[in-house]
Amino acid sequence: MKYFLLSMLCCGFLLQGQAQSLYIPRDIKKAYENGTRSTDGKPGKNYWQNTGRYNISITVLPPNRNVQGTEQITYFNNSPDTLKQLNMKLILNIHRPAATRYASTTPDYLTQGIQVDSIFVNGAKKEWDNAKAMGTNQFVPLSQPLMPHDSVKLNINWHYELSLKSEREGMIDPTTFYIGYFYPRVSVYDDYNGWDRLEFNDRQEFYNDFNDYTLKVTVPKNFIVWATGTLQNPNQVLQPEYAKRLQQSLKSDAVMHIATADDLAKKNITAQNDLNTWVWTANHISDLAVGVSDHYDWDAGSVMVDDATHRRASMQAAFADNSADFHLAVKWGLHALDYLSHSFPAVPYPFPKMTAFQGFADMEFPMMVNDSHETDMADAELLQDHEMAHTYFPFYMGINETRYGYMDEGWATTFELYLGYSEVGKPVSDEVYRNFRVKKWIFDPSTSEDLPIITPTSELTRGYGNNAYVKPSLSYIALKDMLGDEGFKKALHVYMNNWNGKHPIPWDYFNSMSAGSGKNLNWFFNNWFFTNNYIDLNLQSASKDKTGYLLAIQNIGGFAIPFDVKVTYTDGTTESLHQSPAVWEYNQKQISVHIKASKAVKSIFLDNGIFMDADISNNKWVSK
Repeated sequence: MKYFLLSMLCCGFLLQGQAQSLYIPRDIKKAYENGTRSTDGKPGKNYWQNTGRYNISITVLPPNRNVQGTEQITYFNNSPDTLKQLNMKLILNIHRPAATRYASTTPDYLTQGIQVDSIFVNGAKKEWDNAKAMGTNQFVPLSQPLMPHDSVKLNINWHYELSLKSEREGMIDPTTFYIGYFYPRVSVYDDYNGWDRLEFNDRQEFYNDFNDYTLKVTVPKNFIVWATGTLQNPNQVLQPEYAKRLQQSLKSDAVMHIATADDLAKKNITAQNDLNTWVWTANHISDLAVGVSDHYDWDAGSVMVDDATHRRASMQAAFADNSADFHLAVKWGLHALDYLSHSFPAVPYPFPKMTAFQGFADMEFPMMVNDSHETDMADAELLQDHEMAHTYFPFYMGINETRYGYMDEGWATTFELYLGYSEVGKPVSDEVYRNFRVKKWIFDPSTSEDLPIITPTSELTRGYGNNAYVKPSLSYIALKDMLGDEGFKKALHVYMNNWNGKHPIPWDYFNSMSAGSGKNLNWFFNNWFFTNNYIDLNLQSASKDKTGYLLAIQNIGGFAIPFDVKVTYTDGTTESLHQSPAVWEYNQKQISVHIKASKAVKSIFLDNGIFMDADISNNKWVSK
């Protein structure tokens, strides 16, 4: 047991940590006043959220890039408000030449976006001018207002052309397509902001309702389809041998080859009809994605993710045969599903399957990831880990990624670190995290990089990446250090249980973690989320006394981080004394730490570990 004594420099700080309250924007305050949110972190007694039932059919005929679609939507208004119009999200309009994008693009990215051929509301045809529906939002007026606790039915026919340039979605090769954000959908209408009107700009991500889906994908024979959800008709679309292999993989811990390159060459994997329609269902989920190819290998296996119910989850992969990394995708994925379900966050994987599809996006979708081919196996596994970890944030919990990206990307970045501990060991994973994540933030002194994390993601340009990924991840790791592994997990489970299948906002996280930990953590959240802090410690002095040394430590950067006091003795031995972020609770700018030293000290160094210091030159004291 290592010893340290925290000395307060000013008694006036004694109550600062617990008495501190958090800034709450005016629109969020209204949610608390209306009882839709609660200060104990739970959904309020008046909480509500809208939902939909989507029946979607698409036809895809590679190499033709035109996708034809039809859908029936039943949209349920669970809000107390009368809705006079619906806001439709048309994400693929980001491909239109005049779309608002965060960065420039190239001609092969551009298309005419979604072209709505017809739209009916409760059976009545509505006018729709594709030339005017240029953005990713389009309001549709209702002839009869949608009353609280009533529903409306929409029938929509549409088509679009897949982009030649494959990013989040598009053409991967002439007969391999990744189809995402492909259908018109009703935007989220929530309790604190009303209609989500933010334009998709191809950087900040998404905010979707939890809906029930039936998806039918019609493709030519010899094309395999992978999609979000559970395949309802494997025996109708696959030849008996391959349907049997798929079924066996759902019960096997081993990696099974459902379709190899040799199998594919025989062109006899699917039913030999001119066209096959693959049917998928998924309930209470926020989106769908589809992959189609006539030459991708297909691997699969499964793992038990819920010990209480013995439920297994399928891990599948679809990839080009010459991609060595994807031959390992199922093996890596089974490990990740097991780790995430049992170790951290230790919440059983909530869906029946996960598919790793080889593309170009490095992007998560419910039950699917669209990942690039990597030649470095460690990089490939880390990438897949990160995208799969998004299962919990934003899909297990319906995060508003467009406004609060750190509630999503920050967690996936954190899970990627701890998954790395189980795969390559702590030293290697820490080093990768420092080099890949932290360095590009801490050594960039730009004003934009020090904006508070709480800044809405939609308002950020240059500072987006570090505010969404790095700083929030460090805050979660610091809190885990302070609460301890079990205390942190307990609090995190309270948060996740409170908001599973719902739409949490940052204040729900703050309040849930305080309630779950039994501690008022406002001082910590204010320090990490509401300030312009960064990381820079200064070991000002080390004063010898009868039992050791009293260290004066200044927190120049301001973040409440954990650190180790590393003592080197004159006889060459060393000792490390860990300090949790709790040392900063009462004074976040200046503390005194006492270390016991029974031997002569040569030097003392403040080692922040993965919490890299902006100026390490003032972290060391050397005895004279």
